[in-house]
Amino acid sequence: MPDPRGSTRALWLVVLSVLGLVLPTTTATAATVDTSAWYVLVNRNSGKALDVYGRSTADGARISQYTRNDGAWQQWQFVDSGGGYYRLKSRHSTKVLSFPSTADYAGLVQTTDANTSGQQFRLADSTGGFVRLLNRASGKAVDVFGSSTADGARIVQLPDTGGANQQWQLVKLGTDTTPPTAPGNPRASNLTCSSVTFSWSASTDDVGVAFYDVYHDGQLVTSVPGTALSANLTVTPGATWGLYVNARDAAGNVSQASATVTITVPQCQADTVPPTTPTGVTATASGTTVTVRWTASTDNVGVTGYEVLRDGTQVGSTSGATTFTDSGLAANTRYQYQVRARDAQANRSAASTPVVVTTGDSCASALCSITAVTTETDLPWGLTTLPDGQVLFGRRDAFEVVRLDPATGAKTVVGRVPNAAGTDGEGGVLGLAVASDFTADPWLYVMHTSSTDNRVVRIRYTGGALTGTPQVLLTGIPRNKYHNGGRLRFGPDGTLYIATGDGQNGDWAQDRANLAGKVLRINRDGTIPADNPFGTAVWSYGHRNPQGLAFDSQGRLWEQEFGNSIMDETNLIVRGGNYGWPQCEGTTGTCGGTVAPKRTYPVAEGSCSGVAVVRDVLYIACLRGQRLYRAEISGESLTNVQQYLTGTYGRLRTVEPSADGGLWLTTSNYGDKDSIANNSNERILKVELGR
Repeated sequence: MPDPRGSTRALWLVVLSVLGLVLPTTTATAATVDTSAWYVLVNRNSGKALDVYGRSTADGARISQYTRNDGAWQQWQFVDSGGGYYRLKSRHSTKVLSFPSTADYAGLVQTTDANTSGQQFRLADSTGGFVRLLNRASGKAVDVFGSSTADGARIVQLPDTGGANQQWQLVKLGTDTTPPTAPGNPRASNLTCSSVTFSWSASTDDVGVAFYDVYHDGQLVTSVPGTALSANLTVTPGATWGLYVNARDAAGNVSQASATVTITVPQCQADTVPPTTPTGVTATASGTTVTVRWTASTDNVGVTGYEVLRDGTQVGSTSGATTFTDSGLAANTRYQYQVRARDAQANRSAASTPVVVTTGDSCASALCSITAVTTETDLPWGLTTLPDGQVLFGRRDAFEVVRLDPATGAKTVVGRVPNAAGTDGEGGVLGLAVASDFTADPWLYVMHTSSTDNRVVRIRYTGGALTGTPQVLLTGIPRNKYHNGGRLRFGPDGTLYIATGDGQNGDWAQDRANLAGKVLRINRDGTIPADNPFGTAVWSYGHRNPQGLAFDSQGRLWEQEFGNSIMDETNLIVRGGNYGWPQCEGTTGTCGGTVAPKRTYPVAEGSCSGVAVVRDVLYIACLRGQRLYRAEISGESLTNVQQYLTGTYGRLRTVEPSADGGLWLTTSNYGDKDSIANNSNERILKVELGR
């Protein structure tokens, strides 16, 4: 099976080598091996690197050779076993190289380090700075099977002949930790209905720029070599995209993003013909919920969705489905419904013939009522409920914390978060949380972006205001325009869980020494709990951009994260678990040895951010999908998954439990992809739950 991993990067490492831009390295021999360093082992015959096949972290995963890309799955540390022997530990999996038997052709694998003789190797020097690796148990040499030069070729043991296929160059990796500067002067040209040319000015780097990664709205579109200053992109007719670019060097350091260039893609052909009017419209009441159904319309090009009107005002939409649920209505009330169809160029049909329905006298559904408690000119991102029922929420781009009185809708700014900064994207004041003993020990915990990183702080909340200097609990979480994560949640054990994005560098998500692309866990004073799996703040890894955390009645942690372009994920987080990003998105890619999601969603129906658990029901707030998912937790599964509020309030960012057993919801419709304060028009919604 071919190995589906980043061959673009590997190809350009060859180009960069020719240009003299690859990260400086040195080689080692048996006498000079550095046990504190990381090495790439390059075969003399093939020129390819010793590699964990498929980026697996599983015991027994086979070792192959692959074109050098310097990924963590190609990096090895020599651990001294004494007597001139070493174990070779993978940076990616922390497991060591091992031969399971002493037989000829036994395949090299990775296994948990037990310091057995099958895991120990002696370095025997060859000519030209190459070494042979001789296994202590068998005395045989590490060999590329059949002297193959192919990617994915097996690594086996055979008697030591000194052949080129048994010789390895130990390439000691350098210590470049400086990212390139942000690309400048981004611009778009040659825009058509199917393509655009996106260009920028060169970044600078202390070693050299290896790649440029081009994104739209947080989604990776393509990567080009560091010698290129433009990319031809395929676009979607009618879409509005925000394009930007990051620079990346050979060591994997990623720059901050360029400024955003907004493009509105024209349609490929003029269309002025609206769809036909929907027919067969029915409306059925169950308590205070109404279900509307209709027969599909037709169009000369294609119907792209439907809009549902209640008493003449649009209250929701679908992306092609011919049923809609309208929840939280008044009891014993007469309503009139109509449906109209739309196409890709916003041509709308006439509204259907009205149908009338009267709701019942009590709520018999999941959502009984929805009330807009207040509006906001800035983005309400993090939200938490205090023991007295008052609510604190953050204004992301204004860097303020506001107290909301649920009874009156009155708002009071209680303080500004010092040192908070935007990212011209989705950074700023993000997650908020309070501990269960807040009344006795009133700290507000905040995750926010600074000018250099994302960090977690706590600030005293006394006398109805934030007071004193924040205590910094955790720093060094990489930041970028997008993929900052940001949700905070206290666990039943009193520790604080933190969702962090990958900082637009997928490799960081698999690097357990990096805080990006993780669920982190710290004590409330910032110290590391003794039972964390890796002795650091890392609790789980392999996440792309998680923004939802919630605990169920059994104390299990549910997490929601954004996919790139294929699948979003709802995960059940386990201690030390690897959730697969970037080699696995949802269930697509090289997912062996990773923890599978409990549910996936097409990105177009998801892009979900916050989650909350009430009475062991998981509620999921979605942005692009413009809906609220409701899923019953049954064992380790999510069952009876239903959709509510589809298109009713637009993009939903945050969902949190309320003090009275309901939900708080926040919208994120305007200005959520920049760092401009007070350019939004959002609502904070109170949801009363039924059954």
